[in-house]
Amino acid sequence: MDLRGKMEEKYRNIIIDYLRDQSEQTLYQGQKFSRELIEKKISPEEIVSLHKGLLLDLYPNVPESVIHSFDVLLEVMVGYGLAYREHQSLRNKQMEFRTEMEIAANVQQTLLGTSIPVVEGLDIGAISVPARHMNGDYFHFVLDDHQCVNVAIADVIGKGIPAALCMSMIKYAMDSLPENRHAPHMVLESLNRVVEQNVDPSMFITMFYGMYNPSNHIFYYSSAGHEPGFYYDAQTGGFSEMEAKGLLLGIDKKTKYQQYEREVHPGDMIILMSDGVTECRTEEGFLERDALISNIRKYIHLDAQTIVNNIYKDLERLQDFQLRDDFTLIILKRNV
Repeated sequence: MDLRGKMEEKYRNIIIDYLRDQSEQTLYQGQKFSRELIEKKISPEEIVSLHKGLLLDLYPNVPESVIHSFDVLLEVMVGYGLAYREHQSLRNKQMEFRTEMEIAANVQQTLLGTSIPVVEGLDIGAISVPARHMNGDYFHFVLDDHQCVNVAIADVIGKGIPAALCMSMIKYAMDSLPENRHAPHMVLESLNRVVEQNVDPSMFITMFYGMYNPSNHIFYYSSAGHEPGFYYDAQTGGFSEMEAKGLLLGIDKKTKYQQYEREVHPGDMIILMSDGVTECRTEEGFLERDALISNIRKYIHLDAQTIVNNIYKDLERLQDFQLRDDFTLIILKRNV
């Protein structure tokens, strides 16, 4: 017996059983049978046609008007069946796309992975969480031969796979820089030329690049239009913005970037972030920078990694556990 014959036999038995006793158990068998039909890709109009044939078989004297009414139902189910098959096709494509995105996200994580350096006298914490599959934020650490900690944090204006590919290019451009060009302003100028020549004109990148020298405890930094970070002064207990002016990467290849510096005292903290932190949206609107500072102050006695983890959990909770933008937060804390 072929597949259709088996389906007809099974459906006939369900109909006969239900007409005999109208039991809930038989209706449940009907539900199970419907799932089987979906798996076998049997269309709704085929079921209507099958039901009509069985009805004539079981009750040859059924009024013609009842039989004719099945013709209307059959036409309705043809349209429904087409819509259903289209829905299934879109659903399958969506599943394929989701699988591809998960693979792409794993590849991105592998390509852009970085490790937090261990440096005597400096405590470092970092967290980066994408709002969706692909992360438009990027951070990277480099520990050079002089034990200087170089840190980059960037945000692509644009999301998804193109942003991830752009970040991969930036990462390898950074890795290719000669040892004598790790001064923050030089790094940004080199990367700016790479972006201007190789990235689509509609895509821009903000970046903050800093270098902490443990021998003199100076933090050198430059910015290409990136979200300003905070500096925490342990002696006064105050926070100030680390403002640094600079054009976004990729706009003008001749752009020059200014370099700033700040001496880091014991207990001081450098707080770097993407706009997904400062533009956290709640029911009342955007999170104020003062509110973010208050949040950081609550955990200031903890180690750097615990601070960034706690801040992320707090802001995620404020957004009902639904990030609206990629979230990246880095803290460098000089040990007391």
